[in-house]
Amino acid sequence: MLTLSSLTPAELARRLAHGGIVLQTGAYTTHLESGVPSVAHGLSLLYGAYPLHDACAFADFHLRVVRPGGPRRWWRPQVMLMHNGTSMFKPLPLAQAFPMFEWGLNWCVSSRAHDCLIIHAAVLERNGRALILPAPPGSGKSTLCAALAHRGWRLLSDELALVQLTDGRLQPLPRPVSLKNASIPLMQAYLGDVVFSPPVADTVKGTVAHLQAPADSVARAAERAAPGWIVFPRYQAGAATELAPLPKAGTVLRVAQNSFNYSLLAEPGFDAMADLVGASACYSFVYSRLDEAVELFARLAEQP
Repeated sequence: MLTLSSLTPAELARRLAHGGIVLQTGAYTTHLESGVPSVAHGLSLLYGAYPLHDACAFADFHLRVVRPGGPRRWWRPQVMLMHNGTSMFKPLPLAQAFPMFEWGLNWCVSSRAHDCLIIHAAVLERNGRALILPAPPGSGKSTLCAALAHRGWRLLSDELALVQLTDGRLQPLPRPVSLKNASIPLMQAYLGDVVFSPPVADTVKGTVAHLQAPADSVARAAERAAPGWIVFPRYQAGAATELAPLPKAGTVLRVAQNSFNYSLLAEPGFDAMADLVGASACYSFVYSRLDEAVELFARLAEQP
């Protein structure tokens, strides 16, 4: 199968603007159209390893990133994200076009993939077991996820834990890792020779940039993982590295609070949540030093 890297940047931009492309990310395909140059540039930079289907192929989601007409096309130019012909969010400044695509694709999966219990969490795999990191914004989840994904763990997702209702396994959705504010220069220095999208300032999340997913994680996007650990991370400047066990009953409630569709799924959602927590070792985790965090999780992965 062709990958997006088979297209030159000019050919990618042409196809996006005239008919669109069908891009596969994990189990989902997206038909995307856009004439916005920063969208083509972001895709060329970060999605080269992803499968590309014929433009007429079936797609789970249909997205268009477009510039509105009228004065806003020239005065403080904006961009809109359309889903099935309908605007999904308020228009954003034109400079935020690529982050808007990333956020929109997260919305598509989190609001449509109801064959899974969907949890707002990063997910990584090692030795066949999944590490699930549920956390609110500002907790250091994505920073920790980015470090682990480049230090021996396979990236399943930075944002969405997809727990299959049929067998309780974690379904991969490897896509670029979203980093914010101080985490961007920190991870550029920590990881060295890796690919980032250009930082975009003044978004609702501050300055954001996306880190390319490791190619091996993209290539193994069909390999699901069994639950292994549920860890609630929290970055705290100057804090000692500490991993503390949590009771499972309380973990169910905390994970449910981070779920997008737990209530919607009703009894199957409860069963999936109970099975997920029952099959996982549950912890809280505080850290301030990435090297210590990476070493601790490497030791955790080797335990039976």
